[in-house]
Parts: sequence; C-alpha cells; structure tokens
Amino acid sequence: MIKIMQLTIGLTFILTLMACGGDTMNETVEENPVATIVVKDHGTMIVELDFDTAPNTVRNFINLANDGFYDGLVFHRIIESFMIQGGQGASRPCEIAGEFASNGFENPLKHERGVISMARTMVKDSATSQFFIVHRDAPHLDGEYAAFGTLIEGFDVLDSIATIPTGAHDRPVENVVIESIEVDTKGVQFNETQCVD
Repeated sequence: MIKIMQLTIGLTFILTLMACGGDTMNETVEENPVATIVVKDHGTMIVELDFDTAPNTVRNFINLANDGFYDGLVFHRIIESFMIQGGQGASRPCEIAGEFASNGFENPLKHERGVISMARTMVKDSATSQFFIVHRDAPHLDGEYAAFGTLIEGFDVLDSIATIPTGAHDRPVENVVIESIEVDTKGVQFNETQCVD
C-alpha cells in the first residue's frame, strides 16, 4: 500500500512538472532548427536559427512561426543596404528579455549580411514578434540587438525585397507579404517562450 502511494505521488509530481513546461523540460539541440520563410512574388529564404547563441529568442520565433502567427503578415519596413523588417501583427505577443551584450547577455553573432535579429523599442527587454534580416553588414547593431540566426539560402530573395521602392517611414509602396514561416525543429520539442515579468 505504501509503495502504491509513493508511486502515485511520484507520478503526480512528474505530470505536474510536464504540465508546467518552461524550464522543467530539457531542450537538447544537436542540430540547429531551420526556418523556411516564403515571401509572395519574391521566393523563399532559408534561415538556420542559432539556439546556443540566443535560446529564448529562438524559442519565441519557433513558437510564433509554428503557430502560424507570421502567415499573411508583411515586411513593413525596408531600407536598402541596411535591413528588411517584418512580423508586426494585430496581436502583441509577450515581451522577451533582450539576449545581447549591452543587456548582460553574451551573444557573439555579428550583424552581418543575412543575419536575422529581433527588433525592439528603446527598452532592451521589449522584443515581441518583429524581426529583421540584415541586407548589408551593420556592426553598429552588434551587442545592442538579439541576433539569432543566419540566412543560408535565398540571398537573391533578400536582395529582391531590399531593393523595392519605398515611401514614407520606409514602407514599401506595395505590400511584401510573408506567405508562411515554418521551422523544422529537427525533432526537438522546444519549451514555451519565457516572457518578461
């Protein structure tokens, strides 16, 4: 009887930990997840996400992408020879801590051509869903924004988007629509995003 009770308590504890998610589950990433970004009338970009460099930023991007958050959104800010920015939705996901040096987090990934990074306000822990892909090297962003991956295919697509005509506030004259973003997690079950309190 005592052994049955101990077993029941043990199972209850394990199930409780599993239900809580967050830090209770181990994420063993042997192969980086890969994001496929399909842009209407432009083509496809493939981005390797660097979990070891910015784990919660990658986790956040994966959770949003694979929930369909980005599907149908646009690249709303485009500056040739600098970057293309997208991911602004009607809803506002939770804010995450900025994983970059000036915010006390070691992040060695440089803002070079093809690097994907998180947009934010002047507040360092304010990133939500908006991201940008660097069109030309931007070293002044190093240590100030959470770079979290690198473009491995589709540089021609990046160039195509970055060079389209824009108007006020760097908005493209015609919408540049993200048809979908899907992330191949390589079989890893990623934890829930850790939001700022």
